[in-house]
Amino acid sequence: MAQLALTLTLDAGLRRALDDLADATGRRPEDLALDAVRAGIRQEEARVREVAERLAGAQGELLRRLGE
Repeated sequence: MAQLALTLTLDAGLRRALDDLADATGRRPEDLALDAVRAGIRQEEARVREVAERLAGAQGELLRRLGE
C-alpha cells in the first residue's frame, strides 16, 4: 500500500504536548500523531455507523417502500 504524506499545522501548545508525550514514551511524534488519527477515524466511523443504523431502524418502512 502506498503511503502518502500529510502535513498538519499544530499550534505551539499542541506541538509542545506532542513532543513531551513522545519524549516521555520514547516514541516519535509522527507515530503518536498517526496513532491518534487512526483512533479518531475508528471512533468517528463507529459514531457514523451508529447514527446510520438508528436512522435505518427508525425509517426502515419508508426505506423499504422507496426501494420498491
